Amino acid sequence: MNSHPHTQALQFAANLSWLYTDLPFLDRFEAAARDGFKGVECLFPHEFPMTEVRDRLRHNGLQLVLFNAAPGNWAQGERGLACLAGREVEFRLSVDRALALAAELNCPRVHVMAGLSTPATQQADWARYQAQLAWAAEQAQQVGRHLMIEPINTRDMPGYLLNRQDKAHDLLNAIGSDHLQVQMDLYHCQIMEGDITAKLRQHLPGGRVGHLQIAAIPDRGEPDAGELHYPHVFAELAALTWQGWIGCEYKPRQAGPGGTSAGLGWLRALSAR
Repeated sequence: MNSHPHTQALQFAANLSWLYTDLPFLDRFEAAARDGFKGVECLFPHEFPMTEVRDRLRHNGLQLVLFNAAPGNWAQGERGLACLAGREVEFRLSVDRALALAAELNCPRVHVMAGLSTPATQQADWARYQAQLAWAAEQAQQVGRHLMIEPINTRDMPGYLLNRQDKAHDLLNAIGSDHLQVQMDLYHCQIMEGDITAKLRQHLPGGRVGHLQIAAIPDRGEPDAGELHYPHVFAELAALTWQGWIGCEYKPRQAGPGGTSAGLGWLRALSAR
């Protein structure tokens, strides 16, 4: 029996960089819509023709709810530019381009990745990160968008500068912009900190968290197995009257054609309640 009567009101967005990977990227929009998704998110839409992405969104009645600004050279291991010395101009250009793309695609949120750091440079990198985010938040405010920062676990992304929820909220307090929010990925949060219910109750009220993401722990599969009991999490989100999107950023356990759709039993069960 559902532990809360309103969990069906939660809004889930398909992450098209992680789901439906048996299909070409531009064909994933239709697949997501066919499975009942109304929202989608992705990593790097700038890698595809903007007009094509916009057409797929419109044709399938989908809202693009989140994407990442260009993170530097991903293939060579870069994971964001915001904290990197000597890359300030490139970072600002990436933000300008991402905000322009967000306007074209009617997307309200852009995730800005921090970048990798080392213990020797961390203090300087953190100061640079804060300064760059303060500038970027001003640009987002001017065009009516929100920038997101996401704590990422050190196991999946060693060296990533931002790892913990409290550090992200410290940044928000220091910068003081309503256009800078936290992207709270419960997979990363569980690995780094746990105590998810308390974290949700602490951070969700007040609008400082702008987006949630989910996946099972530890395998990053569908949110229907593993150490984090998502039925409880969804009931808690409903009790907290979470109105935002919940991004499905997970790796379907069933590979190959139809694997993503086959793994959506958890969502169908939730929607049926």
